[in-house]
Amino acid sequence: MTSDYATQRRKMVDGQLRTTDVSDVAVLDAMSRVAREEFVPGRRKALAYIDEDIEIAAARKDAAARYLMEPSPFGKLLQLADIRPGDFILDVGTGTGYPAAILSQIGSSVIGLESDSDLAAAATETLNRLGFDNVAIVEGPLGEGYPSEAPFDVIVIEGAVDEVPASLLDQLKDGGRLVAVVGQGNAGRATLFLKENGNVATRRAFNCAIRPLAAFLQVPSFQF
Repeated sequence: MTSDYATQRRKMVDGQLRTTDVSDVAVLDAMSRVAREEFVPGRRKALAYIDEDIEIAAARKDAAARYLMEPSPFGKLLQLADIRPGDFILDVGTGTGYPAAILSQIGSSVIGLESDSDLAAAATETLNRLGFDNVAIVEGPLGEGYPSEAPFDVIVIEGAVDEVPASLLDQLKDGGRLVAVVGQGNAGRATLFLKENGNVATRRAFNCAIRPLAAFLQVPSFQF
């Protein structure tokens, strides 16, 4: 089965990433090396390399379902972030830890922020078992980021948002980049936020429809 997964991984890189203009060598190499199936729970492991979002936590009364992002938009977001070998990275909504594992192969060190205690525990176990020793998983509200370790060179948000809160942008270093998909469904646009001299410039990059992160969705206000 290991060889089957390795074959599927190569097909993912060649058929889902390269064909959608992911050309960053570091991103392609990382996604070629990291065993995505290790971060997919139970019976869904067989679906680890499909070109769809994969449910990693079912919806509960107090929490929306959570998903592992489809490979192509994930790779394109990382390429947009222009991650460098020395970068200190915050991965917001890391889920079972796969995106943090990929980021750890491109940058220097990664903090994976997760609000779901079960997902955080699963991420910690898997990353430790596989030897990703430059990743730390922390638990807390996603919208607050992780100010005690800020500032960061790169922040990645692992789901669509209605808007990026100032609390996260404040945690970027000067020259730091944040990437997120702003908007839901067909209205979603991958967006780069770049901090320079204390100011944040925004560049909308490409259309991108991914699953939302509930922590970043605005509650509609009641109107008379």
